Amino acid sequence: MSDDIEIFLSPSIDAFDVADWDACAGAPTTGRAPDPFTTHRFLKALEDSGSVGGRTGWVPRYIGARQNGELIAVAPSYLKGHSQGEYVFDFAWAEAYENAGGDYYPKLQIAVPFTPVTGRRLLVRDGFEEIGQAALIEGAVSVAAQNGLSSVHVTFCTDTETQAGEQMGLLSRVGQQFHWINRDYASFDAFLSDLSSRKRKNIRKERATAQGFGGEIVRLTGDAIQPEHWDAFWAFYQDTGSRKWGTPYLTRAFFDYVHDTMRNDVLLVLALRDGKPVAGALNFVGQDTLFGRYWGCTEHHPCLHFELCYYQAIDHAIENGLARVEAGAQGEHKLARGYLPTPTQSLHWIADAGFRRAVAEYLDAERAAVDHEVEVLTAYGPFKKSQKDDDHD
Repeated sequence: MSDDIEIFLSPSIDAFDVADWDACAGAPTTGRAPDPFTTHRFLKALEDSGSVGGRTGWVPRYIGARQNGELIAVAPSYLKGHSQGEYVFDFAWAEAYENAGGDYYPKLQIAVPFTPVTGRRLLVRDGFEEIGQAALIEGAVSVAAQNGLSSVHVTFCTDTETQAGEQMGLLSRVGQQFHWINRDYASFDAFLSDLSSRKRKNIRKERATAQGFGGEIVRLTGDAIQPEHWDAFWAFYQDTGSRKWGTPYLTRAFFDYVHDTMRNDVLLVLALRDGKPVAGALNFVGQDTLFGRYWGCTEHHPCLHFELCYYQAIDHAIENGLARVEAGAQGEHKLARGYLPTPTQSLHWIADAGFRRAVAEYLDAERAAVDHEVEVLTAYGPFKKSQKDDDHD
């Protein structure tokens, strides 16, 4: 690391000037951020709402790098006392390490909590890319080594960051999600025309079933979102969170902070029956991507989940010229609905040399399996494969 670069840690996002942090994150001073999740306002909402910090197991330790007094790079970083809310699963690593007599926790996690969305994790001001990334990686590893931490993990990072980390000796890991890609579609029907006849018919049937639930579906953003809409969505989120995770990760206050500071970055899709919300899907909006995050309901209606989470998202992306929809982690059922498997990346530093070798061997085998799975799933995707798939409906 260059002698004139200073690495420092902070337990609070408030230690960073908003404009300086967002300049590193690539967020403009006005208008929409490419990635809303690495903005100062999103991370502050997590922190101020108590969704991270305290006894959550996510203890903020934001990493900063200065050169000649100027902030050139930052990273959202946390001391983790468990592996919950990460979506890049290392539970087996932790068990093996502790069975061998080591303490896997705490570890250092460079990530956006509870957010399995690919984006920059090593946030570097324009013009400082190479030295800024190197400084953050070296700083994170130094912090872990000096404090006896088992490991450093950089999850859902970009391909460029993965390459930089590999060159510095970190292990890379590949996963996969399902993303919808906008091929300059003029309408939802234009998208359907790219699919096989059977898939087109199935999606039209699902949409008709969902839209016949006995109410209306609305898409809300900005000032159209009212506090009562968040009250309803909190009930949806609690129901889904308690079933999936046992305890929801986010606090009720988080949604109030989002309303106050980020409602222009939000698309809330609600199903209303007799004017009352009975189901909803929460999305965040970037410059070219719609990020599906949470769904829930208080009434079950057939196919409504598919409509609110996937088809309404596609509608919105087409109407607003967005390049893609990322629908979150897992879910092979997304494949039949036009969402194709897409690789995700993460980086890992393991302190113990023997354990590092074992993890490296595991990652090589896992990478081959994931590559094969992506290939197979893509082949079984819903898009036309021959002229015979182009039968008229």
